[in-house]
Amino acid sequence: MSSPAPDPDLLRPRLPSPLEPVDDARFTRRGIRLLLKRDDLIHPDIPGNKWRKLVPNLRAAAEQGQNALLTFGGAYSNHLRATAAAGRLLGLRTIGVVRGGELADRPLNPSLARCAADGMELHFVDRAAYRRKAEPAMAAELRERFGDFHPVPEGGSNTAAVRGCTALGRELRGAADVVAVACGTGGTLAGLAAGLAPEQRAVGFPALKGGFLDRETERLQHAAFGGRTGHWTVEERFHFGGYARLTPELHAFADDFTDRHGPTLERLYVAKMLYGLTALAEEGAFPPGTTVAAVVTGPDLSLRD
Repeated sequence: MSSPAPDPDLLRPRLPSPLEPVDDARFTRRGIRLLLKRDDLIHPDIPGNKWRKLVPNLRAAAEQGQNALLTFGGAYSNHLRATAAAGRLLGLRTIGVVRGGELADRPLNPSLARCAADGMELHFVDRAAYRRKAEPAMAAELRERFGDFHPVPEGGSNTAAVRGCTALGRELRGAADVVAVACGTGGTLAGLAAGLAPEQRAVGFPALKGGFLDRETERLQHAAFGGRTGHWTVEERFHFGGYARLTPELHAFADDFTDRHGPTLERLYVAKMLYGLTALAEEGAFPPGTTVAAVVTGPDLSLRD
């Protein structure tokens, strides 16, 4: 094992992230106050929930004296992008196991090209092998190929990451009655809900279909805290057909939100969450006098070069 990994605090995050009021008639005419929790402004290369989930894993690697990270993701994974950026900034070796063996012989898309430019070693595996990513035999195969490393799961959601996301909830204590967040693997929701005050409620908006987020979030909370923690629910209606599925209606909503308020919405997660939150407000899901905070978990790193 080589020299210890540097402290991730050297990355100089902007914390706590800003909390900005938004004057949106679709909320105000129902007596609802809308706030944006701008986690997308935490760091230019490792924003939002990527920062909150990745940094605890970087600290764990540093404590173990480990300076190599191996993680998993799809061809457009923002998690891979953030991990590669952290490696470049901190001088860590990074290895990305990419779903899709057929991609090995194709030109890299902009997201994977950025990972490679940041020094990440890309290892493409077929989908059957990728499904084995949590198995000990797969870990042994990867260590034989790449040597020793600190493993980080797909999306960065593990016990360390969930505990790291409690800081997001603590930053929002006393600021809102309801906190909304987009969900992929459930780690951010699990930590956020645990960090909120008992009288606050978190609502997760899955970007993937399948109805697994409730049980996965609860599983992560059991692993991190010993049981279900905080007041939280999952709203399954606004995935728009599944991961990376976008519709003209969603694009129109996101463009209109930007025209009204300024921030450009990331489409795969954040726009779906805000669309769903707006629909709930219009359905009367929140009583007058409610303050709702929407977590902007980050920009789409795959679209930045």
